[in-house]
Amino acid sequence: MFVQHGRGLRSFGRPGHLLTLAPEAISDLRESLSRLGLIGAAEMVRVTPLVGGVSSDISLIEAGGRRFCVKRALPRLKVTALWEAPVGRNAAEAAWMRAVRRWLPRAAPEVLGEDRTAGLFAMEYLPPADFALWKTELLAGQVDASFAVSVGRDIGLLHARGAADQNLRIAFANDEIFEAIRVEPYLRATARAHPSLADRFDALASETLATKRSLVHGDVSPKNILKGPRGPVFLDAECAWFGDPAFDLAFCLNHLLLKGARAGADKARYLAAFLALAGAYIECIDWEDASELERRAAALLPALFLARVDGKSPVEYLTRESEREAVRRCAAPLVARPPMRLGDVAEAWGGAA
Repeated sequence: MFVQHGRGLRSFGRPGHLLTLAPEAISDLRESLSRLGLIGAAEMVRVTPLVGGVSSDISLIEAGGRRFCVKRALPRLKVTALWEAPVGRNAAEAAWMRAVRRWLPRAAPEVLGEDRTAGLFAMEYLPPADFALWKTELLAGQVDASFAVSVGRDIGLLHARGAADQNLRIAFANDEIFEAIRVEPYLRATARAHPSLADRFDALASETLATKRSLVHGDVSPKNILKGPRGPVFLDAECAWFGDPAFDLAFCLNHLLLKGARAGADKARYLAAFLALAGAYIECIDWEDASELERRAAALLPALFLARVDGKSPVEYLTRESEREAVRRCAAPLVARPPMRLGDVAEAWGGAA
């Protein structure tokens, strides 16, 4: 199936100089783009693979003075552990972007066209000169608490809009994808690495999958957030799912803990951003009891913290065993005895040796 949408011309990513596409892949890509009406049948096209993700192939397309990106989901993710996922997640991501652009247009790239048979879609190009990657700034020690507030506010706004549209419950009934890309690699895999905590991880997985409150992005991480001229832009919504919004909140906050876990990092600055983001988000909650959502997020957070050192997708920047062990010492007791508030997690990590 081919679906044609409007024609903006920006997207994201950086050229991958060491990456190449096979001739047959370029031919297939060209055919899809031609059928979508994004390029002419005889038009000269330049295809540049982009780096940055483990779950998809992303290419920059240049044709006739236009620039846009194409993203194609992979059946097996590019990580050390065996990690497979349904390629139908590509359609879920495109649908998430279209939904978000109805509510907050600057918060997601515009989808230009979609080929569901080939498992790809085209989207606008957001040049790095104008759209800085939040992860890059955080790893460089540039911790902007005011931007964290913007991220928390926007996630909360999107969750509020998603909760108000119950038609999304059917449109994003993507439990199979969410299980494969989030629950299995982060919760179930980490349970296997920590048998004494397996019951707790199982309970978290069950509650998360059973909670149906709003449209969830599923990968709200600094690597998927750009600092745009008008505010945050959210990318890579392959895990989009109608489920528990507490997952998005915990998933994003987790990365502020992890950046502060590096040797020599100013933990206090990352914790200040953590509290700023959490506070801005909680102020937006109007679709359910705020304390109940915070309880779920606070219980998930230490499990996700532990997952990023002992799950299927460990963060690449905690290179020292001492850094990973500090995460384990803080997270494991909190998984065993879940906190009720996000501030309790911040306090435990702030006081950790």
